[in-house]
Amino acid sequence: MDGRTLYSIDASIYVFRGWFTLPDSLTDTQGNPVNAVIGFIDFLTQIITGCRPLHMACAFDESLTSSWRNDIYPPYKANRDSAPEELKFQFALCRQFVAASGFREFASPLLEADDIIATLATNARAQGFRNVVVTADKDLTQVIRNQDEWWDFAKDRRLGTAGVEQKFGVKPEQIGDLLALAGDKVDNIPGIPGIGAKTAAKLLVRWGDIPNMLQNLERVATMKMRGAGRIGELLSEHREALHVARQITGTRHADELPADMGELARRPPDQGALDDLFERLGFGQARRERWLQALAATAQP
Repeated sequence: MDGRTLYSIDASIYVFRGWFTLPDSLTDTQGNPVNAVIGFIDFLTQIITGCRPLHMACAFDESLTSSWRNDIYPPYKANRDSAPEELKFQFALCRQFVAASGFREFASPLLEADDIIATLATNARAQGFRNVVVTADKDLTQVIRNQDEWWDFAKDRRLGTAGVEQKFGVKPEQIGDLLALAGDKVDNIPGIPGIGAKTAAKLLVRWGDIPNMLQNLERVATMKMRGAGRIGELLSEHREALHVARQITGTRHADELPADMGELARRPPDQGALDDLFERLGFGQARRERWLQALAATAQP
């Protein structure tokens, strides 16, 4: 058990995974599907049992259409369907379960989980904590620094700063620039036509970031790489779109989130609230005991 590590969970990914992989015949006492909740809790049980985190936060995405990124670029994530009401209901239950268990959970109509996790990571680092970001989202590799770790739990793939650079060809702090240049189909960010991830990485290795690249377009056009002249023209032609894209591929610091890691320390569970949720979700004795044993382990120094 490490008391100087903050585990930040990109929770929505694991809620959706439960929704898609478990049957909707799993229902609560009122007949509502709770497959996403069960899947999410089973995932958390594995995390808590294996890692015994003393500091952990779950960040949830709340809306596809109301974040600050949508204000800058309205087509952002417009390629995705909104969650159906029965899934929104399950998201609410997941948040209740996390809070009742004594862990912090965060969501905002203006901030995405990426912003929440990036903010908490920065705050944790300032207090001498390392970060473990549990996610399958490559965008969040941009928050990794020093001893931090990006962890795709389902594939058990872990990347530190060197691993990020090996996989993507750029340093973590350049991931936002990479996504702006090459685009991100998942988030409906088009990128610059004709510039893929490999070309974008080569440009960033040479120029560091997009502003410096744009200040040296004449020299970009003379680089020893295929189509360098055309690449310089494309960057010039799409300069404004690139500026917009770079704003939304980064993260925004949220001053309202806890800066003191003591606020993210695991608190005693609300046993009454947990018992109510156990009953509502139809937890059998074995599942209850497994969760309570996992919680008990995190309370032991």
